[in-house]
Amino acid sequence: MERRNLSPGATATASRVVEESDLASALFPPERDPFPRVFATARMVALMETAAARAMKDVLEDGEVTAGVAVDVTHTAATPPGATVTATARFLGMDGKFYRFEISARDDAGEVGRGTHKRAVVDHRRLLEGAERRRRG
Repeated sequence: MERRNLSPGATATASRVVEESDLASALFPPERDPFPRVFATARMVALMETAAARAMKDVLEDGEVTAGVAVDVTHTAATPPGATVTATARFLGMDGKFYRFEISARDDAGEVGRGTHKRAVVDHRRLLEGAERRRRG
C-alpha cells in the first residue's frame, strides 16, 4: 500500500502557555543543577515536535504514529512564565523515508527558536514492543 503524500509547504502549529513545570529551573533540583526560570529548550523542542506530528496526521494509517528521529535547533531568546509560545512546522520534503521539517517557535515578543526536524512513520505496537525489549535488556 502506498503512503499518502504530504504536500510540500504543509504546516501545523502547537501552542502552550509557559507554566512552572515548563521552566528550565523545574527540570532538575536547583541545589544540584541551577537553571534559569525561563522556558526550557527541551520543552521548546517538544512543542516543535508536536507541531510537526500534527502536520503529518493525514498520512497515518490505523495503528501508526510518528516518531522524531533528528532535531537541530537553536534556542535564541528566553521566554518567561505565563507567556504563550507557538511552534510552527513546515514540511520541506522527504529525506529517504523521513519527513523533513523547518521548525520555529515564537512568543509574544518574536522568534525564540528555529531549526530542522525529521520524523518517521512507525507502527505503534512495534515501537512499544521494541522499547519493552530494551527495558528487559
